[in-house]
Amino acid sequence: MEFILYLAIIIVSTKAAGALSVRLGQPAVLGKLLAGIVIGPAVLGWVKPDDFIGHFSEIGVLLLMFIAGLETDLEQLRKNWKPSFAVAFGGILLPFIGGYGIAGAFGLSNNEALFLGLLLCATSVSISVQTLKEMNKLQSREGTTILGAAVVDDVLVVILLAVMMSFLVPASDISIGLLIGKKLLFFLVIGLAGWLLVPRFLKWFAPLRVTETVMSAGLIICFAFSYFADEMGIAGIIGAFAAGIAVSQTPFKHEVEAKIEPIAYTLFVPVFFVSIGLHITFEGVGEQLLFIVLVTLVAAVTKLLGGGVGARLTGFNNRSSVAIGAGMVSRGEVALIIAATGLESGLLLEKYFTSVVLVVILTTLITPPLLKQLLKERQTGQ
Repeated sequence: MEFILYLAIIIVSTKAAGALSVRLGQPAVLGKLLAGIVIGPAVLGWVKPDDFIGHFSEIGVLLLMFIAGLETDLEQLRKNWKPSFAVAFGGILLPFIGGYGIAGAFGLSNNEALFLGLLLCATSVSISVQTLKEMNKLQSREGTTILGAAVVDDVLVVILLAVMMSFLVPASDISIGLLIGKKLLFFLVIGLAGWLLVPRFLKWFAPLRVTETVMSAGLIICFAFSYFADEMGIAGIIGAFAAGIAVSQTPFKHEVEAKIEPIAYTLFVPVFFVSIGLHITFEGVGEQLLFIVLVTLVAAVTKLLGGGVGARLTGFNNRSSVAIGAGMVSRGEVALIIAATGLESGLLLEKYFTSVVLVVILTTLITPPLLKQLLKERQTGQ
């Protein structure tokens, strides 16, 4: 029954830390992320990362992005496709140059420097989504641009990773054509399924004489889209986000949203927030402290500037542009997956793996307060 104790500790610590964070004028999500560090191996050691935590946190982040899709204004997303592409492009170009440069300064080989540059290109907006939700900004022009940019960023980074692996790893047999084809197939199938299948499935499933049919149908769609995305080489969170958008175009949107949020935010999402902090340990950090600090600075500043410049060039004012850049800073689980791939292929040395994980977590921790401060200033300025 140890996992039951884990759940009790996670729920009480995230709610308490979230409430304290709000009282101190910060987003609740920041407190929840810090709770993971405190109750995890880094401080108290009450909760340790295991398969149970991994599975629950995966469900948590999928539900979080599914809810984000449900709440996204599709028309606003269509209007902002140009800024989304510009933000994604800027948010890949500058971090790549910055990562390559800082890796070279620390004496890493050319291949290792290229990989670190690519790793810093990743973006995971699940934490930004929660911050935007707390501020009622998820449906704003800034919010939809961040979400759109995250989708573009994920696709481009996965393709770049495949290209890099095919050139830098001798045993790699990746077909670039097949990889791009799978991405195109994903968007084609998801688009058609969202338009033709999802409304029919919900309409057929809803009248069944069992409990909670509408919410069950929503979960089936969410998990099916997520699994398909993963099979096509795209992050499962993109599939969950697409599923949310598809369901939001049906008459069942509000029922699904109202019933799925209590389950998500009571149980699964808190485990996801805590799981990020559980990866932190302070063993051997002293030896690479300078590396961690400088790479974190480069990761944050280049993403903020790259995304911000892309937004500025497509019509946003200065404050909104910087806020959009800030929303792209978190690397989250996407970068952790890339780091694990690099470790396995030899493009990321084992001695740097823990440091890179810390950099990823630090970028995730600084995103909520940074985003809140920038959006708060923007509101005050108006």
